Amino acid sequence: MRVSKYLKKWFPVFALPTTAAFLLAFVVPFILGLYLSFTRFTTVTDAQWVGFANYQKVFDFSRGTPSFIRALGFSSLFTIVSVITVNVCAFALAMLLTKAIKGRNVFRAIFFVPNLIGGIVLGYVWQLILNGILKWAFEADLTTSWVYGFWGLVLLTNWQMIGYMMVIYIAGIQNIPSDVIEASQIDGAGFWIRLFRVTIPMVASSITICTFLTLSNSFKLFDQNLALTDGAPGGKTQGLALDIVNTFYKQINQEGQGQAKAVIFFVLVAGIAFIQLRATRRREVQG
Repeated sequence: MRVSKYLKKWFPVFALPTTAAFLLAFVVPFILGLYLSFTRFTTVTDAQWVGFANYQKVFDFSRGTPSFIRALGFSSLFTIVSVITVNVCAFALAMLLTKAIKGRNVFRAIFFVPNLIGGIVLGYVWQLILNGILKWAFEADLTTSWVYGFWGLVLLTNWQMIGYMMVIYIAGIQNIPSDVIEASQIDGAGFWIRLFRVTIPMVASSITICTFLTLSNSFKLFDQNLALTDGAPGGKTQGLALDIVNTFYKQINQEGQGQAKAVIFFVLVAGIAFIQLRATRRREVQG
């Protein structure tokens, strides 16, 4: 009872700084950005209300396919491929590195290290590596075809994210009760039956977390996209985040349209993440 009174007394003191920081760093800028998406502006002080004109420009097909729609298609395809490849490879590594393998902790550390490197640095390093390989093998580079740029981004993203997701899967696999595994072995279940009937259902919470992280990070990819291809050739490898930045900073008097794209981008990411969490959490509960 005394502890409850103590917490109630001091809770506002400890919660106020965090709440104030959240309001100033997120809520206020978000509301301001939402307002600016309905205006024409170059600075916050000269904003002029234009209604839904910026949103209409985003989906204006009169001059061909809008850059936002092309970027949406590229980001969607990239996200689907990355979510599948990253999670499958990370789970496979986690299964391998939970076995009694000599030096497994060293391997875990090695696979995790790429996640600590910044996206811009990774982008330029992998650009040099992949351009060298493509030049030697096909007399081409990452900007020759969007296919090269696409798979280059997939490869880079896998190399960076697999180790982090692997750690989460390892934690989930190690939390599986040993008696459950032993019982399935006594019942004569083979490797694949144990994998799909025991291991995967038991690590459903880890799958939920990893799927959410890979989905959101792939959809929001910016640094690696900028450094590796910068949208070349002709904007065909330009993701949503890069398209928004290019619209805002590289097109004259299009700050409002860039802000409108950012609002739509937020709604898309939030909606997709919410649907994914609901779907995987439902399966987790059923499991």
